[in-house]
Amino acid sequence: MAASDSVKILLIEDNLAEARLLQEFLKQAKSHEFSLVHVKRLREALQELRREIYDVILLDLTLPDSQGLASLAPLITQAPSLPIVVLTNTNDDALALEAVRRGAQDYLVKRQVNSDLLIRSLSYAIERKQVLETLRAVNEKLEIRVQERTAELVKVQEISQFKSEFVSMISHDIRSPLNTIQLIAGLLQNSGDKLPKEKKVSHFQLIRSAIKNMAQLLDEVSFIGRADSGKLYCEFHPLDLENFCRQLVEEAQLSTQSKCLTLIFTSVGELGETLWDESLLRHILNNLLSNAIKYSPLGGTVRFQLIEQQKTVVFQIQDEGIGIPKEDQQRLFQPFHRASNVGKIPGTGLGLAIVKKCVDTLNGEISVHSEVEVGTTFAVTLP
Repeated sequence: MAASDSVKILLIEDNLAEARLLQEFLKQAKSHEFSLVHVKRLREALQELRREIYDVILLDLTLPDSQGLASLAPLITQAPSLPIVVLTNTNDDALALEAVRRGAQDYLVKRQVNSDLLIRSLSYAIERKQVLETLRAVNEKLEIRVQERTAELVKVQEISQFKSEFVSMISHDIRSPLNTIQLIAGLLQNSGDKLPKEKKVSHFQLIRSAIKNMAQLLDEVSFIGRADSGKLYCEFHPLDLENFCRQLVEEAQLSTQSKCLTLIFTSVGELGETLWDESLLRHILNNLLSNAIKYSPLGGTVRFQLIEQQKTVVFQIQDEGIGIPKEDQQRLFQPFHRASNVGKIPGTGLGLAIVKKCVDTLNGEISVHSEVEVGTTFAVTLP
């Protein structure tokens, strides 16, 4: 503490004579300038600390509204960075140690106090508290750095684990159609001449279907990769949204025939021709329609509603299918995550991840409401 510094002291002492004596000791100081504010009660001290900023507190342990070391806690809570020097009538080492343990910086016995001792104690208390506060700030910064570094390491581990799972899942999902192609190619090679024409046609259809499944999987993986690397861009062009949605519904009708599903499309509002990214929109709606059809029961109904609002458009797709368990809904849009109740229904777990990436790219929102064995409703809101 520099000699030119003015030290502002809050004295908490109910004895006026002792307060005057302490003030006289401070006036004798040659190396420092002190200003002292005197209060008689802890309550008054707490009020004063709310109004003014002080450099140090002189605290008598015998007050009308607080006794002993109990006064320390409320003062430290009110002004945690303010040093406290405790004043007492007894020379008790155990009490002194306990006072320091609870947050005081020094301890003075009143009958032993003189000007030099008081000033030295106040100066050392301020310096020690400043050092402690500096150390505390450094420790807080170190803790934050450690937490940040730990979070980075956890993220790296998660990415590493995801990559491992990603490779494993891709390998599994590609192996199945490859096995189909290999088996059928072997059959055609070994006994192709003996097979009837219809059987050959069926085998070739299975090969084409397997190749199509692999191509779709690779397209989906490529799409997720582009989205994660920030290479997904919007290209807006004029589009008649209602006609576009009706076209998607007509294409989806082909998938509903084998399950005798009813696909109902309705439109609310006059949309006309507006600017949209047709590719991203197709990814969103095709995936949601495909899922609604895939997870619907035989003879069920899928409803697709297009709703125009003041500044947004809502695409709502509702099915009467198996539903999504609540515990799965939080991870629904993560790549490769599939609900626990899908059983043997085929799928890669990439469709909804792609939907979410597209919705985010278009600055939209997606919500899901689902009940097991009742059905699922997805709502996509786009500007």
